Amino acid sequence: MLKNNLSKIMGEKKINMMELHRMTGIAHKNIFNLYHEKTKMIKLDTIDKICDALEISVGELFEHIPN
Repeated sequence: MLKNNLSKIMGEKKINMMELHRMTGIAHKNIFNLYHEKTKMIKLDTIDKICDALEISVGELFEHIPN
């Protein structure tokens, strides 16, 4: 299972959803769904924009948890 750490990272960096929206251009609804782990599929360009904006790697954004 993959877990996304977006909410944790945003909390550590003190960035809210609206600010991430402004930084990336990603729709607020998509950020909301990612933040609350309600997304089953994420486009690669979305991942790229988030990683660039938050200055993190893909490995920091996602964590693999064995079943």
